[in-house]
Amino acid sequence: MKIVLAYSGGLDTSVLLVWLKEKYNAEIIAYCADVGQAEELDGVIEKALATGASKCIIGDLKADFAANYIFPMFQANAVYEGRYLLGTSIARPCISKAMVDVALAEGADAIAHGATGKGNDQVRFELSINALAPKLQVIAPWRMKEWRDQFPGRAEMIKYAEEHGIPIRQSMKKPYSMDRNLLHISYEAGILEDTWYDATKEEDRGMYVLSTAPEDAPDAPQYLQCLFEKGNIIGLQTEGLADIIAEVGATANVQGEKDGYTLLDPLGIMLVLNFLGGKHGIGRVDIIENRFVGMKSRGIYETPGGTILLAAHRDIETITMDREAQKVRDSLIPDYASMVYNGFWFAPEREAIQALVTKTQETVNGEVRLKLYKGNVMYAGRRSPNSLYSYAMATMEADYTDEDYNQDDASGFIHLNGLRLKQFARVNNK
Repeated sequence: MKIVLAYSGGLDTSVLLVWLKEKYNAEIIAYCADVGQAEELDGVIEKALATGASKCIIGDLKADFAANYIFPMFQANAVYEGRYLLGTSIARPCISKAMVDVALAEGADAIAHGATGKGNDQVRFELSINALAPKLQVIAPWRMKEWRDQFPGRAEMIKYAEEHGIPIRQSMKKPYSMDRNLLHISYEAGILEDTWYDATKEEDRGMYVLSTAPEDAPDAPQYLQCLFEKGNIIGLQTEGLADIIAEVGATANVQGEKDGYTLLDPLGIMLVLNFLGGKHGIGRVDIIENRFVGMKSRGIYETPGGTILLAAHRDIETITMDREAQKVRDSLIPDYASMVYNGFWFAPEREAIQALVTKTQETVNGEVRLKLYKGNVMYAGRRSPNSLYSYAMATMEADYTDEDYNQDDASGFIHLNGLRLKQFARVNNK
């Protein structure tokens, strides 16, 4: 039997690698997905091989993640339960597809993961695998009683690792769990399971990785201009942008210049927006959310670049999207967001909605100017060659008239819209 294992090099997946190899007498291919978690990957291949893997593959998925998952999702303005920007959720289909590609290329029989039996990730991984490669078996040890009996806690895993010669790095375990990628970082479990616990206190500021506290952000605001093409940011303009690009390592992502904007690919856009959002304390949320498996859970998230991206996209749509087309699109977004959260990225219904979203974005072109200041993203202007805003039609100044709008017509408009209200009142003796 040949198994592709989702592998990080940490204690859990290292123990899992050996355990699976022994239980199934299997060849294990370790797969490590780089979706921008910024973890040190040096030595991961050597550790996997030393632990018993026949091969270890590191997949650089950052560019794919930005272009084919983050950007399409933000074209839809998808937000789960009004607050969560789906940072962990959207990374899972990206990782799953890469693992399926490896499994098929290697002729594997199964894919294994270490997602807990109480969380959402087990569902997201497995639904994606079901949709992409229905013949592949999925192995989820945390849903096996023998695994849970053998490893009820971290101490048992450490003992197992020592007995099997698995190299582990001893470190003080944080009082919460963390998961990071290009779009966000999440914090949950541990001390955060107390819903009254205040994670904004001075002594807890060290928990946050991607953003400074709004109280500590610069006292001067920073203006940022975003250039949109078909609903995606393709260029940025702000003070010191060249230095920021160099600092975040996005020089290779520069695609040229246009009308004073530096053009960047989606990965470069996300790297720069994350830097700017983090600098100005943007994108922190503390929420209680409904997991797909039926329980409520608390999550604290930092999504600095995504918060700016969403704000800019919503604003450019106000001037470029037809009202009724936007109403149809927006009516589908709660379901779309739930599909992403619950793991149905590759489901036909999500793909159908995405096609509608893509159609609505054809004229979402232009510029948005934002002001970033102490945790806030403020709107400071927008313009577009596809602007549906007409000064002549909207102005209250008497000097301007518009041939398409006659104020006298409003009388008939109001009369016809009021007919049903008058009739209802008459019939019901009001």
